[in-house]
Amino acid sequence: MRLWVDADACPNVIKTILFRAAERVQIPCILVANQAIAIPASKWIERRVVGSGFDVADNYIVEHIEPSDLVVTADIPLASEVIDKGALAVNPRGELYTKENIKQRLGMRDFMEQMRSSGVQMGGPAVFNQQDRMAFANTLDKLLAQRVK
Repeated sequence: MRLWVDADACPNVIKTILFRAAERVQIPCILVANQAIAIPASKWIERRVVGSGFDVADNYIVEHIEPSDLVVTADIPLASEVIDKGALAVNPRGELYTKENIKQRLGMRDFMEQMRSSGVQMGGPAVFNQQDRMAFANTLDKLLAQRVK
């Protein structure tokens, strides 16, 4: 199992949780981004800097994941591709994307995008808070306990 992180928009607090988890269970954690991201010195943590452009980091992740991997992303289309390849996807708020919920989330994302493009003023996502951080840490611990044996 490897942890893949869609790192450009991933909150730093979530990266820190992932770094600690990678060290604790000794599994690779790979951050993929369009720019260099600071990481601690560790044989379990690495970064991959990809070219800039639309979906370059996402495509890199999809090309390199295996069914036993876990991808951390808030990008719903990326999560859908991850699920299609048999891997797991979770967002930084600790919500696991599944075959059962991903189509609904894609539909809602497309609807909201359509609303914004037609000029409707929409609020952004809720502020990332302590509960989100705890939910992510709990979900990650459960997934690692199931996958790493």
